[in-house]
Formats: sequence, C-alpha cells, structure tokens
Amino acid sequence: MMKLIFLGAPGAGKGTQAEIIAAELKIPTISTGNIIREALANGTDMGLKAKSFIEAGKLVPDDVVIGIIKERLAADDCSNGFILDGFPRTIPQAEALDNMGIVIDKVVDIDVPDENIVNRMSGRRVCKACGSSYHIENKKPKVEGVCDACGGELQIRKDDAPETVLDRLNVYHEQTEPLKDYYAKCGKLRSVEGTAPIKEITASILKVLED
Repeated sequence: MMKLIFLGAPGAGKGTQAEIIAAELKIPTISTGNIIREALANGTDMGLKAKSFIEAGKLVPDDVVIGIIKERLAADDCSNGFILDGFPRTIPQAEALDNMGIVIDKVVDIDVPDENIVNRMSGRRVCKACGSSYHIENKKPKVEGVCDACGGELQIRKDDAPETVLDRLNVYHEQTEPLKDYYAKCGKLRSVEGTAPIKEITASILKVLED
C-alpha cells in the first residue's frame, strides 16, 4: 500500500508523473480539480456546497475542499493507496489531512528551477482552430505560427504568458513550497530532479519510493 503526495511548481510536470506512477502502482491519482468536478456532477453534499461558491465566482474554501477529499479517500479504489495531486496546497490543508487520520507514506517533490518552468510554459503554442499543441523549442511546427494539422493560427494561451507563469510561481513559493519543510521534518519528503526526460524522472521517482 502506498499513500503518496506529489508536490511541484506549476509546469513542473507533477500531474503527468502522478498519472504514470499511479498506473505503475495500480492506485488512483486524485486531482483536486477533478474530484471537485466529480462531486459537482454527482451532487454530493460537499459538491453542492462547492457549487454555491463556484457560481458566485469565489474560491472553494478549505473546509469544503477537505470534505470533498475525505469523501473521495473513503472510496473503495483508495483502499490500496492513492496519489494526491494538488492537495494539500498549504500547511493548514496538510494539518487537516493529518487530523483526518490519513497517514501519508511519502511526499515526492519534483524540483524544476523557475527559469526552466517559464521557458517551458511560455514557449508553448496552441492552435486556435483544433487545439493542437506545439513548443518553440521542443516541438516546432513546420511553418512558424501555423498548425501542422489544420493550418490554423498558433497562439500563446493567457495561462502560458510569462507574467502569468511568474505570478503562479510566486503563489506556489509563498503558499505551497513550505510543505517541503513540513514533510521533511517527519522524514517523508523525497526530491527528484524534474528537468530530465520524462522516462528518467519516472525512474527516479520509482527509485525514491523504494527506500
């Protein structure tokens, strides 16, 4: 049984690695955004509470997010373990997880320098017409600014603009990065280098999970 948390700055590839490792270990990956959407769709008590905040254009408060997480972790498919991706985001959320009696085995931090993340994300281009994705360094279109698949115009998404990426990184450093110290103090933190190719990062994660 493996109960894991994956940490990493926006754009560090945390979600991709969580899905790969979850498939390898045959346990579910639990993304906060996904389970909130599921709770809304299923009309659970916590889902209905979340809906009232979302419809008002407000952030879903911690107590509701924690309630939704608690409901999800009680599901049968979590009996052999899980990977939490996107929760906890703050020290109070981590403390709430502890207060639920959820014992986490290891916390994997995928470490990528900010400059790499800015280059990685601001270099992305997406086709306005079909949504195909490219990168100005790693996956160039045959013709600059033109989609290979449909000939549509490529654009930078607002979320990928450098100033937006930097804002998100600042929030991460302020609110989420302190979790590294929180989990290091109890001997659960494992850090891996996140700038290597995907397969190498996966191998590094599986290795640190063994110790």
